[in-house]
Amino acid sequence: MRWANIWKLSLIVAVVAAVVLFAVRPPVKVDWLPVTKHVRLGLDLKGGVHVVLQAVDTPAAKVTPEAMKRVLGILEERINRFGVTEPIIQQQGSRRVIVEIAGVKDPEEVVRTLIKPAYLEFKTEGGEVIVTGRDLKEARESIDPATNLPQVDLTFNAIGAKKFAKATEENVGRKIGIYLDGELLQEPTVKEKIPTGRAQISPYRSLEEAHRIAVLLQSGALPVKLEILEKRTVGPTLGKDSLDNSLKAGAIGLLAILLFMIAYYRVPGLVANFSLVIYALLVLFIFTAFRVTMTLPGIAGFILGLAVAVDANIIIFERLKEELRAGKTLRAGIDDGFRRAFVAIFDANLTTVLAALVLYYFGTGPIRGFAVTLMIGIGVSMFTALTMTRWLLHLVAGSGLVRNPRLFGA
Repeated sequence: MRWANIWKLSLIVAVVAAVVLFAVRPPVKVDWLPVTKHVRLGLDLKGGVHVVLQAVDTPAAKVTPEAMKRVLGILEERINRFGVTEPIIQQQGSRRVIVEIAGVKDPEEVVRTLIKPAYLEFKTEGGEVIVTGRDLKEARESIDPATNLPQVDLTFNAIGAKKFAKATEENVGRKIGIYLDGELLQEPTVKEKIPTGRAQISPYRSLEEAHRIAVLLQSGALPVKLEILEKRTVGPTLGKDSLDNSLKAGAIGLLAILLFMIAYYRVPGLVANFSLVIYALLVLFIFTAFRVTMTLPGIAGFILGLAVAVDANIIIFERLKEELRAGKTLRAGIDDGFRRAFVAIFDANLTTVLAALVLYYFGTGPIRGFAVTLMIGIGVSMFTALTMTRWLLHLVAGSGLVRNPRLFGA
């Protein structure tokens, strides 16, 4: 039994060491490694575009508080449909909106798409409006199987479908024009009644262009006109310097923690260090799997989560020392120490999670990123401290390699 535990410990040491070395200096270039490619960086680390928009009055629509509220919602939906995570969209004053977007391939095109009114109309040859964007249920890009060209598939709601069916029945053999912001997109001839409430706009030069149109139509028309007051590209140079300094500070701090844990807690400290390495790797893989956008506040949340993990291990080991000083055996001391430490750890982590939830609910942009990384870190730290550390300590105790209580800090 002891030899089995020794082999398990050796295997764990080898695997963790290999993963750490591979992550720091991979022997070959790999695309799946989270720390080299797939962790998404925010505006402060990767750069992007900063835009100030101004809502203006027109004869057709005046700027009101209700209109500005709709503008913010439509802008957020349009940006999210472009796959941008954690954008900053905030109102400044009564008419201005600040938008910051990180990591988009074509920021100019995204900005042009944001301020388009996107008012859709279907008109008869006589100029009668049949349906508008308000009657639209869904808009989605696709490939026309007949021509193999990109198109936008439209699906009307129940009311819009009835209007469209009636109009196509009355205009068989005539043309129906499809207009976007007053510009004629196409003018197909109606061959028969269309009762399904479906239509297509085609063709487009690329699927990306069709996607942009679908985003505009799906998000709805802007209630007021928006003009660009300021637009500038934000470079990542300052963010890169800050990131490098943060990584250096984090590495130094982590090394100091690892050395302290070994010097003060000895064998449990060594076990805790393995758990902390596993914690860091698990958090990185979770960031990758859920496409978490990493910003400087997000890095702060990650480091704070690491501190919470260290704190949990310290509480456990202090309880373990008390149990060993009371004369309990090593296995009994481990079990009782974890049991007594659980309430304190759970209380501390629960209050931190509640604070992070408040930040996420009321915050925006990087603040929400900080809250997300902190909550992920707390969840993983609970697992590594209460499960991984306990299992490793039992392996050490069962191996028979360490018997002296002094090696456990008692």
